[in-house]
This record gives sequence, C-alpha cells and structure tokens, in this order.
Amino acid sequence: MNREAVLETFDRQLRREARPDGAGDRVERVAGVVRHLAAAGGGRTGDGGVGGGGVADGWSGIVWSGLDDATADAAIAAQVRYFTDLGREFEWKLYAHDRPADLADRLAAAGFVPEPAETLMVAQVADLPTGVDLPEPVHLRPVSTPADVDLMRDVHDQAFGTDFSALRASMLTRLAAGRLVAVLALAGDLPVSAARMELHAGTEFASLWSGGTVPAWRGKGIYRALVAYRTRIAAERGYRYLQVDASDDSRPILQRLGFHPLTTTIPYVYRP
Repeated sequence: MNREAVLETFDRQLRREARPDGAGDRVERVAGVVRHLAAAGGGRTGDGGVGGGGVADGWSGIVWSGLDDATADAAIAAQVRYFTDLGREFEWKLYAHDRPADLADRLAAAGFVPEPAETLMVAQVADLPTGVDLPEPVHLRPVSTPADVDLMRDVHDQAFGTDFSALRASMLTRLAAGRLVAVLALAGDLPVSAARMELHAGTEFASLWSGGTVPAWRGKGIYRALVAYRTRIAAERGYRYLQVDASDDSRPILQRLGFHPLTTTIPYVYRP
C-alpha cells in the first residue's frame, strides 16, 4: 500500500469533501475549515474492540482544516463562537499531519480538552480475510429491527461502560437509509458482541465503528470475526478501503489482519 497516496485520498474523500452523516445533518465549509453539524448533539469514537470506543446520536465538529500560522487562531475562535452560540459541545478532529504544526497547542490554549489518541488504520478490502470463524455456540445476526438495535445498545453498555441509549434513533435512521451495516454476535440467545460499519456513498471508503465484546467473551476471536463479516459486505458493495480509528486495544488485532497505520488522530473537545 502506498500510504501517502491512501492518506491523501482519505483526506480528500472523507474530510475535505465530507458529506452529512444523517438526515438533518449539515456540512459547511467556512473560513478554512469543514465542519459537520448534527441534527442532534453527540460524539463518536472508533472501532474500540476489546477496550473502548462508542457512538452517541449525532456528531458535531471540525473534520478538516486548511490553516496556517496566520489564520489558525482566528479560525479556532470563530468555531468556538459558532458552536457556543448554538449551545453545542463539539470536537476538533485533529490528525498528526494537520497544519500548523502547533495546532494542538493552539486548541488547548483555546479551552479544548484532548481525549485519548487513536490510530487511523486503513486496509484494502481485497487484502483482508472474509472467513467468519466463531467459537461454539456463537453465531452472527444482522441488525435489522428496533429490538436488534436495543440488544446492540445493551452489548455496548457492557463492553464500554458507556450509556448508548442516544444511539438508537440514529442507528434506525441509517439502517433504513442503507448507510449502515450492523451485526450482533450471540452465544445461543445471549448477545455478547456487536459492531457496525458506515458506508460512505460516493467514496472508496467504508469505516468500522464500535466493535465491542462483553468482558466474559473477549479473547475468543469474536472481534476478528466481526471484522471479517463487515469486510465481506464491503467487498460486495464495491468499496476499495476499510478505515478504522483504532484504540490501543484493537490496533494490534487489526494490524495482524492486514490494516496499516497511516497517522494518529486526537479528538479535541470543547464544552461551552
């Protein structure tokens, strides 16, 4: 993989040319930034796997910036004013190669709080395994009904220790629109793991999010099986790349499967 070329494609397709995530969301390009404004407030993190990560209903923040030493402080101040006027918490999604080089320090000085760093990882779909190998008595079930979404929420509450109740409405909307694939792993009738995949129409990328397994069922290969299941669907839908914002727990698993680290990303959060 030509990592520089793939990173440039990622920046262009998913950041500079970002599209709204859901119904009622907006993407605006103003004063050197691309910002995403959700219909409802919230946040998101990556495919946390065995350790962390999650999703809340809607995400507002800065997905890309083209700033320099002369423009950065004014752009940061403008976004703080904009979201504060809306009463919104928002995230500045900072990547290690973003400019200016001291953008992280400027965000901190403006009152943003950094959250744990994640690794942007990308794989070519054609290079990834698609065989689903599960321990007995675990089987997979596509998420398709409100009841399935409730089970997925329950799994994530146990896996991440986070309240995922706000996820429900967003997931149902995206499932109905065909922008989301979600899957449950069940041991008999007991849900033990769950994950989702966002399908970015008009791009070469699908992205993996919120892979989580309840503590008692970790270390049995379920996370890898959920990646393979989603990879197979991405291939069927014609996507070239899979992208993950990986936690420290999921990064080594993903790397063994064939994902390549491209850069790091840190969510800088501003709370009015």
